Amino acid sequence: MTLTREDFVALDAEDVLAPFADEFDLPEGMVYLDGNSLGAMPKAALARAQEVILKEWGTDLIKSWNKAGWFNLVEKLGDKTATLIGADKGEVIFADATGLNVYKLVAAALDMRPDRKVIVMEGSNFPTDNYMVQGLIKQLGRGHEIRFAEDGEILDAIDDDVAVVCLTHVHYKTGNLHDMAAITAKAQKVGALTVWDLCHSAGALAVDLNGCNVDLALGCTYKYLNGGPGSQSFMFVAKRHHGKAAQPLTGWWGHDAPFGFERDYRPRQDIRQFSTGTEPIVSLAMSEVGLDIFMRADMSEIRKKSLKQTDLFIQLIKERLDGYGFSIATPLEHDKRGSQVSIYSDNGFPIMQALIAADVVGDFRAPDIMRFGFTPLYVSYVDVWDAIDRLKNIMESGSWDKPEFKNRGAVT
Repeated sequence: MTLTREDFVALDAEDVLAPFADEFDLPEGMVYLDGNSLGAMPKAALARAQEVILKEWGTDLIKSWNKAGWFNLVEKLGDKTATLIGADKGEVIFADATGLNVYKLVAAALDMRPDRKVIVMEGSNFPTDNYMVQGLIKQLGRGHEIRFAEDGEILDAIDDDVAVVCLTHVHYKTGNLHDMAAITAKAQKVGALTVWDLCHSAGALAVDLNGCNVDLALGCTYKYLNGGPGSQSFMFVAKRHHGKAAQPLTGWWGHDAPFGFERDYRPRQDIRQFSTGTEPIVSLAMSEVGLDIFMRADMSEIRKKSLKQTDLFIQLIKERLDGYGFSIATPLEHDKRGSQVSIYSDNGFPIMQALIAADVVGDFRAPDIMRFGFTPLYVSYVDVWDAIDRLKNIMESGSWDKPEFKNRGAVT
């Protein structure tokens, strides 16, 4: 049976997550399918920002490190995030940016496997992970090497020479979801450690770090977790590694007694050891607003809606956009799919720019992928229909071929 817009209206009427959309501030008429790059702003973020800036900073000043709990905010937010990623309290902390945390965790893992020199990574992974590990091993100068492997090759690439397997759970371009449990089990069977990047899965699907016996992990908060542009990354270190894993950026926030002002570094023996320096409190406060929304949502319902919406999006592409040169890059199988649909197109960049001009916001990843991210807390089923409807109009009219849609800015 051919789908109609009314079918999508009916799905919205039955959606248990629909009320959450009212908690986000999005322009009227916009279909925002870029939450896998930057999440929408929670309406409560403005009031929280004003509270932090005007009262906690403006009035209470330095007293707020204790009075407002600034100093322990990195651990407080870590405990909240732990509930979303299958970790225990005391295993997650907020700190720094994603790239820096890749550096810290891989360095710690290599130190725990000093006799091994191989790091398994995915060559097509988001570049910052590869770049940071390349820089790390160059700096170490101890003969480490990266063994790049793509999906389908990874298990075979993990052998007795491997010290660390460092992978992104959901591929940033295709949305391919790796089997965390199987890969972690293979790594640990040969004595290697795992570092998982959760940037494209935390907040989008159920993650079970302890259930998969993961060693180390990290993720960002500005995508599905709606923490704001450039908001802090988080790190997970399994409790069995506390006091054994030692990160290299030994700043004062990771010292066992930071206000003892000792001359020499003496690390904490818990997750706090992975802190480095003073964290940006305003940004952390914004992250808590997004996390608090998730505390009231059911992750199983989020995943259920995500899969339903991406299924429908794929179905509409096949039904309504046949003949326009599109092909699906994202796996069709639910157990291999994150919360996005990626489309191959030779004209992907100008088509995406035309879509954005039509108030359907996705993004483009070179050389030929159009990405559409689905954030079930604020993306409706009607949004799915409207996105494809506007894309069909663009393709039928040929408006995507206008010169203004071919000019590339710094960010695509």
